[in-house]
Amino acid sequence: MSRKRALIADTFCLKRRRCAADAVPGDTHDGAADIRSSLQHLMTLFSRKLFNDSLPPVALKHQLYSLHSDKTSVDKQSELRANGELLMFQLGFDSEAFALVFAEDYRAKVLQGEAGQETLGTVEKFLAKLIPGCSDLSFNKEKMLKEFLFTDSEITQLVKSGVLTVRDAGSWWLSIPNSGKFIKYFIKGRKAVLGMVKKSKYGEILKTELEERRTTSQVKFQMKYHIHDIVGAELVECIQTTSGTLLRYVDGNIN
Repeated sequence: MSRKRALIADTFCLKRRRCAADAVPGDTHDGAADIRSSLQHLMTLFSRKLFNDSLPPVALKHQLYSLHSDKTSVDKQSELRANGELLMFQLGFDSEAFALVFAEDYRAKVLQGEAGQETLGTVEKFLAKLIPGCSDLSFNKEKMLKEFLFTDSEITQLVKSGVLTVRDAGSWWLSIPNSGKFIKYFIKGRKAVLGMVKKSKYGEILKTELEERRTTSQVKFQMKYHIHDIVGAELVECIQTTSGTLLRYVDGNIN
């Protein structure tokens, strides 16, 4: 029996029904290079203009599952994180939702936002410590003070700049500055797209047909971006037919 887990409290529930909805060049060997290629593909679907180009392109880890049927292959992203090429962030709306951003894109957008700010020097110091190969999602006070050699006042500046958010007393999450709007739009769009699937005849729709649907005001991202989300998060069931991939609504995913 499929195990259910809460995705957003009282809003979504997730079932493990995984399929590879699309293929991108190089996804057959499932190595680190193939995961990189898949991430680059997903990030081309990210709507940068929606945020006035203030955010780096963002993909979610589970979106990779829509491109790679072998779950263990997605773990190759850890190699990209270990070598400093990729950063991962825990998103606040769910304990198992992780954003992936290429390190250089993150550096560029953070420094762009910090231009002319009094926190710039401290943020530059933090990036110099982080990007060479730190794969941590969070940092405790001991690491920040003794290993990274930051003062309490500098930690406060990093929180102010948005590269850190408070996790609990004495620890902080690595974060993407100004990502609140992204999370808001992402959640609203997911719910709207799932609603489209549910309202289709028999609660199912061809993926190609859904991709061509006109988006509503609730859907800010490209439809394909959301389809990779709902497939990778197992919020719909994928059925292969002679007409293409059929997406079937799974009861209990939205109110």
